Amino acid sequence: MAMVNKNISSKILESLVRRTNSASTITTSRYHQTNKSSLNAATSNEFLTSPHPVANNTNIVTNNDNDEIYNFEDTKALFASVSTGKLLHSAATLNASAIEPMVDLSIWVMNSRLMEFRLFRDVVMGTIKYTAYDHFVAGGDTVETGKTVLKLYDSGLRGMLDYGLEHATDNDSCDEATYQLIKTAESTRFLPPTSVSFVAVKVTAVCPVYLLRRVSDLLRWEYKNSSFKLPWKQQTLPIFSENSPFYHTLQQPPPLTAEEEQDLELAHKRLMSICEKSFESNVPVVIDAEDTSIQPAIDYMTYWASVKYNEPQRAIVYGTIQAYLKDAGDRMALTKKAADKMGLPLGFKFVRGAYMSSERKLAQSLGVESPIHDTIDDAHNCYNGCARYMLDQVSNGPGGIILATHNLDSARLAAVKAREHGINKESGKLEFASLYGMAEAMTFGLRNSGFGVSKYLPFGPIDQIMPYLLRRAEENKGLLSSSSLDRKLMLKELRRRMKAYIGLKSENQFKPNSIIDN
Repeated sequence: MAMVNKNISSKILESLVRRTNSASTITTSRYHQTNKSSLNAATSNEFLTSPHPVANNTNIVTNNDNDEIYNFEDTKALFASVSTGKLLHSAATLNASAIEPMVDLSIWVMNSRLMEFRLFRDVVMGTIKYTAYDHFVAGGDTVETGKTVLKLYDSGLRGMLDYGLEHATDNDSCDEATYQLIKTAESTRFLPPTSVSFVAVKVTAVCPVYLLRRVSDLLRWEYKNSSFKLPWKQQTLPIFSENSPFYHTLQQPPPLTAEEEQDLELAHKRLMSICEKSFESNVPVVIDAEDTSIQPAIDYMTYWASVKYNEPQRAIVYGTIQAYLKDAGDRMALTKKAADKMGLPLGFKFVRGAYMSSERKLAQSLGVESPIHDTIDDAHNCYNGCARYMLDQVSNGPGGIILATHNLDSARLAAVKAREHGINKESGKLEFASLYGMAEAMTFGLRNSGFGVSKYLPFGPIDQIMPYLLRRAEENKGLLSSSSLDRKLMLKELRRRMKAYIGLKSENQFKPNSIIDN
């Protein structure tokens, strides 16, 4: 019975790839050859040679002062591409999110049994739809998200498309997620060529978490025991350093069963089919990170795809480095050096990390050292050091960097370093990224200083996207949250526009009719 299910899942996967492939005619060409693999696929150099979008809004002021990255004094220039209606909606949503009792009550309601009553649920979900959902989510499907991308493109920004399914539980749900991710990549072909910077992929959406945990245990055990070999393992790139956390695997794990090996192969095919479609659509893939219990398997699959798809002059598949981990810098450097020996360009997205509390609790429960940096300053220094290292690397060679951050200082330091190397948005080597609906002042400040900037665009039905919205609510609550600067500057700009409007009305009201030229 298990074999029958595997065959069905494999056929479904092949079918969904064929369905999407049939939507367009693809010209194939030889694009990549390493000492590990070669593959014929469609490509062009358009992504490299085409500049990032330039805002059509002529009111946008570009700041080219080498000593200044942000100019928050001039809110007129900062928010020139934002309509007053959008500014009002954003300011209202962020200010409501800052009221802690309101956010706490909302979270309690969402997790309560009251949501089982249809009428109550409809009212709550409708309220969320026109507030937090519209602010933090790009749309319900690829069509709505495409409209959001076009608005960003018109304001000089790009979109990173993120289909909002975080975890799949079995092969059927993994197949469905794969189909949606392939559709996401395919949808970029109908948008302006440089309007989408990346398609974001969560490996947990294409491979069940239990299997990622099993594979991670086996990879950890193999690293610590040289005589232990994994027959299914492909040669990729280093995924551990000597100071990586190994306490998840305290004894030799049992080998993968035949069924688990088949599931792993299916997961690999799913990820490769997404990368293939993204490659054909000329849009790179960025693979998100998770907690340390399953991250080794994610890195393994990421680098496997990188070896296959990355070209001699650019990275197609980007991995993610979590700078709050103590081993982040060492792992990144080891992976980069190994890739250099292979002549393989690498792409990295740098984040701080999202599992600090659970990681520390697990380490404490086991009586081992936490994998998380001891202080926030250590995490900042690691992030900034990783960014500086990779900027030095890509300035004289291939590869690329995504700096995903809401931290003004980290973005400023990286921007100054990039300017020293002559890296700008036309180079295709550096992309700043922030979540849709957040860090708007930083986003527009970097854009006005001539850098490529993307907004991370989660999309999907409201029920599916709710876990994401709850995290954003937690992140933004409190007067000192990360959105405090945005709230302050948005209100300042709204007051300026209101004064300008009142002044204009008064001027027109008292203007003599006699001076109007007939």
